Amino acid sequence: MNAREFILCGKRKRSDRHLDVINPYTGDVFDRICLCGEEEIEEAIAGSSEAFKETSALAGYEKMRILERLAELIGENREKFVEILINEGGKVRSLASAEVDRSIETIKISGEEAVRQTGEIIPLDRTEAGRGYTCFSRRFPVGTVLAITPFNYPLNLACHKIGPAIAAGNPFILKPASKTPVSGLLLGELVLEAGYPAEAVSVVPCEFRLAEKMVRDERIAFLSFTGSPGVGWHLKSIAGRKKVSLELGGNAAAIVHSDADLEHAASRIATGACANAGQVCISVQRVFVQNAVFREFLERLSSAFESLKNGDPDKSDTFVGPMISEEAAGEAWRKVQAAISGGAKIISGGRYDGKTISPTIITDATPEMEINSTEIFAPVVTVTPYEKFSEAVDLANNSVYGLQAGVFTSDIGNAFYAYEKIEAGGVIINDIPTFRVDLMPYGGVKMSGFGREGPAYALAEMTEQKIMVIRQKPVAD
Repeated sequence: MNAREFILCGKRKRSDRHLDVINPYTGDVFDRICLCGEEEIEEAIAGSSEAFKETSALAGYEKMRILERLAELIGENREKFVEILINEGGKVRSLASAEVDRSIETIKISGEEAVRQTGEIIPLDRTEAGRGYTCFSRRFPVGTVLAITPFNYPLNLACHKIGPAIAAGNPFILKPASKTPVSGLLLGELVLEAGYPAEAVSVVPCEFRLAEKMVRDERIAFLSFTGSPGVGWHLKSIAGRKKVSLELGGNAAAIVHSDADLEHAASRIATGACANAGQVCISVQRVFVQNAVFREFLERLSSAFESLKNGDPDKSDTFVGPMISEEAAGEAWRKVQAAISGGAKIISGGRYDGKTISPTIITDATPEMEINSTEIFAPVVTVTPYEKFSEAVDLANNSVYGLQAGVFTSDIGNAFYAYEKIEAGGVIINDIPTFRVDLMPYGGVKMSGFGREGPAYALAEMTEQKIMVIRQKPVAD
């Protein structure tokens, strides 16, 4: 099998260092890619820095047209991307198709934002010293964007970084996850075909130590990282003075109050807990249900979980595919078993075959158990009763994470109380914390990171505000 080339400042290059990409479900080698070494990483950084002169001079309409063309090209390669996502990451077919469609929308929205960059005029005569002066303000691109993406949404999350980078006029270096690099390499090819300056485009599969080297380099202007909290906070600690945006993990909570539509809540929580085998930063992990409806809701949730088919991701009716690796599945299962040893009970599911974990519901789990206190990243939820709504909010906040939370209630007072009191970047009323539309501001607080994604908001992160002050000459009498 020939190894797939990487992209270095717009050029396809090979190396004698290779990485096999393994299909998580079959265990077969799906593809083989070339890995970058230190010399290639240096070339990518130096070339990107030089390319900034060209990308920063692009007009808004030019960037918009490039992004519009990129969206078209992703659409033309839709089925190719779907097959890659199924084979490199074990994503089920329906979700792979949805990810490609979302990626197209993310790039389209980025194109729209490329021509929406505006500024403001600020009269300065609020004080006597400002009389006769006017301030003009607008935003300018920061420079090379280093985009480090995870395995779980390797295409759309790359688009969430690359799209705004292009809209801002920044060069980019994409470091895709080692488990799922093929979609990123194809995306890089399409960016070049769409017409972005070649020197500004690098896709560099590499070892983690070389990713660290890039993060430390002062020529990198902005780090956009999506991945685990441990890695993300480590990278921030070595990033120096550059701007950083971290979109990290969580153990998202969903609150179900007695006045909620229980059937709707159960159906949506099953989806939010088990989509992508639970390998989603905002996957439902902790469910809090008011005592008055606890038993009824648990029955509905169990029924919803049991209806989800798991197994071969290539089959159209499979909802829950394999974990990304046997190591990841084993670690998640270890947390389940530790909870059971500590007195928790499996109500539904609880089957593990080394690659997949069936949709699993657990009760009687205490807050300090790893299955509650850490991110499990598997199709597993704990369900816990509460009495007062304020108690449920306190339980949701009993976490080092704060990405998103879901609240099911028909009481507008409860909705606003949750919005004001839940410590998270987003509170979703009458839906799951897993809800995300790609144009909305998305990000977390606490250990879940900082900064916001969504093309308009990422664009703001990837630019700097700059002012010009003009002193007006007094008008002669």
